[in-house]
Amino acid sequence: MNGIYHLKGTVKHYDWGGFFFLPSLLNLGNKEMQPFAEYWMGTHPLGQSSLSTKGGKEVGLEEKTGPLPFLFKVLDVKDMLSIQVHPSKGAAQLEFARENAQGIPIDAPGRNYKDDNHKPELMVALSDFWLLHGFKPEEDLTEILTNIEELNELLPVFKQTGYKGLYKRVMEMPQSSVNRILQPHIDKVVPLYNDNALHKDSEDFWAARAAISFSDRGNVDRGIFSIYFFNLLELKKREGIFQPAGVPHAYLEGQNVEIMASSDNVLRGGLTNKHIDVKELMKHIKCEAWHPRIITPRTSYEEKVYMTPAEEFKLSVFEIPAGKDFSFTPGSSEILLLTEGRITLSDGHTELGLAPGNPAALILPGNAVTLSGIERSTVFRAGRP
Repeated sequence: MNGIYHLKGTVKHYDWGGFFFLPSLLNLGNKEMQPFAEYWMGTHPLGQSSLSTKGGKEVGLEEKTGPLPFLFKVLDVKDMLSIQVHPSKGAAQLEFARENAQGIPIDAPGRNYKDDNHKPELMVALSDFWLLHGFKPEEDLTEILTNIEELNELLPVFKQTGYKGLYKRVMEMPQSSVNRILQPHIDKVVPLYNDNALHKDSEDFWAARAAISFSDRGNVDRGIFSIYFFNLLELKKREGIFQPAGVPHAYLEGQNVEIMASSDNVLRGGLTNKHIDVKELMKHIKCEAWHPRIITPRTSYEEKVYMTPAEEFKLSVFEIPAGKDFSFTPGSSEILLLTEGRITLSDGHTELGLAPGNPAALILPGNAVTLSGIERSTVFRAGRP
C-alpha cells in the first residue's frame, strides 16, 4: 500500500505577502507581482490540501487522513501584519455558535470566528524574523512611557490601572485622541525612517513604517501604541516561539513556518486592512507582563524537535547533508516540507523527490520512511505529539 504522496497546499494572497519567496519554493512564476503571503497544508475548510496519486489524479488530503488536528503553513511577511490574539478553545466554541446563530456567513469579511477551535501556534524562523509578542515587563513599559514625551500622559494610567486599564484606554479612546497623542511623535520618527537613521531593533522604526503603511485620511493607526507596549523580538534562523491563547502578537518582517491547531480564529486590533474588532480582541487578550521564551530545537539523534505544550501538533527539523540518509517511522499522518535543497523520500514501496515546485509530502503511519539528501537540505516534519 502506498504510504507517501506529493502534497499540494493552498496559497493565500494577502496584501502583506512577498513576491518572490513562496513563488520560488513552489516554482511558480509571478509576472503579475501578486503578493504570496501564506502556503497552507492541512484539512482546514478554508485551505484544503490535495494529494497526487500514481495515476496523476488528485484526491483531497482529508480522504486519506480524515480531519488533521493541525494546520501547517509557510509565511512570507514583507509588510507587517495585524495586532492579533487567538481565543481559548472554550471561548471559540461559544463565540462560533453565537455568530452562527446570528446568521453571519463563514466567509463574511466581518466574521470573527471561522471555526470552533483554539489556535495555539508555534512559529520557526526561516530567516531573520521580527515580531511583537506579549506585553513588555513592567520596568520596560514604564521606561517607554517615561522616555517618549508624547506617551507621558499614559504613565499614570498604567500605574493606576495596570496593563488592562492602559490597553483599554488606548484601544477605546476616540480617534481624535489617538491623533493628538501619536501624531507629534510620528512627525519626529518618519523623517528619521526615510533617512535610514532608524534600526529594526528600535520601536520607532516599526512605528514609522506602520504610520506610512496604515495611516488613513490623516488618522494615525492606534495599533502603533502596541508597537511600544509589546516586546519587540528578533528571531534568528531556526529559532522558534510559541504563542498560546490570549497572548497578543504581530509579525513584522521575515519568512517562517508555522504550525497550529487547525483554526483560523483571529481577533485583530490594528496595523491591518482586514476586519478589526477591538471589543472582541479585549475579551480575550492577556493584559499582563510577558517574558518571551525563544525555543531552540532539542536534538534527538538526527532530528531536532521544538518542544511546546500543544496537544494537537509537534514540529521537528532535519538538516540533511548531501549523500546522507535519515529514517523514521511515523505514528500518525504527517506532513514533510522541504525548505532548502533536494531529497528523495522512500517508504520501501514508493519513491518521491522533494524539490522546489514539489516541496511537500504526506506520510501515512506504518512503514518506515527514509530521507536521502541529494544536496544539503532542510526538511520540517509536522505531526501529532
